[in-house]
Amino acid sequence: MARKSVLALAGACLLSFGFAQGTGDKPKKDQVYPLRTVEHNAFKAGEKLTYILHYGLLNAGEATLELKEGDREIQGRKILHATGKGRSVGAFKAFYKVDDLYETYMDAEGVFPWVFIRRVEEGDYSFSQDYLYMQHRRQVTTQEKKTFDVPAHVQDMLSAFYFARTLDFSNAQPGQEYTIDCFMDNEYWPLRMRYVGKETVKLRNGRYRCLKFQPIVQEGRIFKTNEDLNVWITDDGNHIPVLAQAKVLVGSIKMELSGYEGLAHPIAKE
Repeated sequence: MARKSVLALAGACLLSFGFAQGTGDKPKKDQVYPLRTVEHNAFKAGEKLTYILHYGLLNAGEATLELKEGDREIQGRKILHATGKGRSVGAFKAFYKVDDLYETYMDAEGVFPWVFIRRVEEGDYSFSQDYLYMQHRRQVTTQEKKTFDVPAHVQDMLSAFYFARTLDFSNAQPGQEYTIDCFMDNEYWPLRMRYVGKETVKLRNGRYRCLKFQPIVQEGRIFKTNEDLNVWITDDGNHIPVLAQAKVLVGSIKMELSGYEGLAHPIAKE
């Protein structure tokens, strides 16, 4: 995979908080596959979420996620345009500058990506990704003109955030695991998350009733155990991540919700 900074890691924690069961089906050559429709009302065009990232005691960065109606159709289907931006702030910016952009053109009916764009500027490191998701062929073509076979309705890291929010967690049991089929950094990546239970989280802007999840990670590289990474989402119809905390080998990071607008439902705030 491409190199990932601590800031990018924190963002990934938020964007992949919970997932539907992945199929893992392999495509057949030259076959055209039907496209799914997902009933959902967890989000709508006009939604904007803002997050603050803390690295230790420092305010290290901020991130925004914004959803708009697309200005075109793909395969005759309506599109939503999601944009995620992340940048370093304050004293942290002086020694490690981050300016990242993520975009996905997402199928409004099936909540899966058609086009994914990634522009990363982190310190002296930069790279670009442009992926074309040919969902009707179960293939992804990258900016290097390489084509990969992928499972049905495979996600990018940004569209996965929205797809996860369409799930019904009302009957989730502690210990239950969720998986999503994802393609990023030129490879198929099945992401997994374990449900922990309900908790109330206190942030600087109030208290939120939440569902807690733990991403299942490779222990010993960045995290010592799976319990070192936790994500809380609102226990309401929005399913918005409000807090992500991680203990990493080089310190600790925390990303928390600082602002929101255009929500589809009242937020679970006390």
